Amino acid sequence: MTAPGSGKLVLVSGPSGVGKSTVVREVLGNLTPSLVRSVSATTRSPRPGERDGVDYHFLTPAEFVRRRELGDFLETIEVFGQGFWYGTLWDAVRPSLAAGKWVLLEIDVAGAEVVLREFPDAVTIFIQPSTLAELEHRLRSRGTETEEAIQRRLEVARREIALADRYTHQVVNDTVSQAVTDIVHILQDRGIPK
Repeated sequence: MTAPGSGKLVLVSGPSGVGKSTVVREVLGNLTPSLVRSVSATTRSPRPGERDGVDYHFLTPAEFVRRRELGDFLETIEVFGQGFWYGTLWDAVRPSLAAGKWVLLEIDVAGAEVVLREFPDAVTIFIQPSTLAELEHRLRSRGTETEEAIQRRLEVARREIALADRYTHQVVNDTVSQAVTDIVHILQDRGIPK
């Protein structure tokens, strides 16, 4: 169990395209400085506008493997079978927990299961789409994916949604403002410092 006043992990998951990043950004804006975001590492290249150390820690595949072998990661996973690896670095989590902060990990379902083995008292929140049709619409409206990639993401989404009941809290993202309000209330009810 986490001692009163000490840090705690918050795991936020949901299918690709559900709006996790937007919701998380707003939640952080409402709960800073008590809540901080863990910046994940990845082997994929930065997208336009993404900054190293802010959006992700962009690592070469060789650096990622080296750091994984050194035990620098809390969890790692290859995402969508495209050869890109993602992971949570211990040094993105431990210092904030030690300082009494709550640390938010925006993480997929498989990664959350790994983290829960180490931190069984983490607060878990699954962000749901209102419908699969709405999720598909969001993925298509991005205009960044091939049809094959969209179908692969939808299949992964179906599997992830089927596991949503493993999370203590579920929030439907009909509107960003309501999803943010729901998550802020969940974390306040769980005792996040004000």
